[in-house]
Amino acid sequence: MTPEKRQHDEMFIFGAYSFPGATCPSKRTSKSPSRVSMRKYAGFIVLFVPCAFVLALAGSSSAANAPQEGELYAGWLKMYDLQFDEAHRVFAAWKQSHPDDSLGPASNAAAYLFSELARLGALESELFVDDSRFQGRAKLRPDPARNALFVQEIAQAERLADAALQRSGADSNALLVKSLTLGLRADNAALIEKQSLAALSYTKEARVFSERLLQAKAEAGDAYFGPGMENYLLSLKPAPLRVLLRVTGSNVDRERGLEEIRETALHGHYLEPFAKLLLAVAALRDNDPVRARELLGELHRRFPDNELYTREMDRIDKGAR
Repeated sequence: MTPEKRQHDEMFIFGAYSFPGATCPSKRTSKSPSRVSMRKYAGFIVLFVPCAFVLALAGSSSAANAPQEGELYAGWLKMYDLQFDEAHRVFAAWKQSHPDDSLGPASNAAAYLFSELARLGALESELFVDDSRFQGRAKLRPDPARNALFVQEIAQAERLADAALQRSGADSNALLVKSLTLGLRADNAALIEKQSLAALSYTKEARVFSERLLQAKAEAGDAYFGPGMENYLLSLKPAPLRVLLRVTGSNVDRERGLEEIRETALHGHYLEPFAKLLLAVAALRDNDPVRARELLGELHRRFPDNELYTREMDRIDKGAR
């Protein structure tokens, strides 16, 4: 395949109508509700936490380990509140006290990637409804030092997880980490390297580990989130594109996706807040601003330093939707 053909295929699959709310360009009008709503909450979806390509994290420790795991969880809460420096400190301390736990470097890698995306403005500006703007978007230039740290943490996490899976293929913590690192690779490919087909490939590979995780630990509520997000977001695309995605191995079932996301919202751990955010987006798409504001209000109370919730609630209150 030539580079030109590969670029064309990527734009076809992941162009402006690759995200919720976008419509086929030939059917858009200047007053298209989908276009208006997408502009308002596209960035809102991704700036919250790792974007639509991050797959399942699952609580894997026993009740005896829960108090210790709470230290790691606190770092994830810092990321939800966009306090990346504090998250790094938490993850560094965890790595030092748990050198064989692959979730420590995986979590730190997430903090490196998304703090950099936030610094570059990519988490709000990457998703465009205008096809020409999306196709002509500039390739991001991340800080080489931070990128090196991201790559280093990913490599360490995968090395530890692979070693654990060699000892036991049903190791839930290692399956968790493989899902996460593949999701992070997908985010990096999509948002920084502009390699959309590679991002989709990572996403599908991560889903395999999510499914294995559920087989090993059925109560891992967070493991439903990645497959649910894939199902829901891809189901919003035009019918011909859904057929193509299904043929190439993607899941595109809207109702199943929402059911899986609700499962994480009810029983998840690390990804429970993200699941509630996506349900708020779904409520906005379904013209249910009351439910959306209820979910956003809860998130705002828990994460007051994340200004996205306030802005979205203000839009709802002003009747902008």
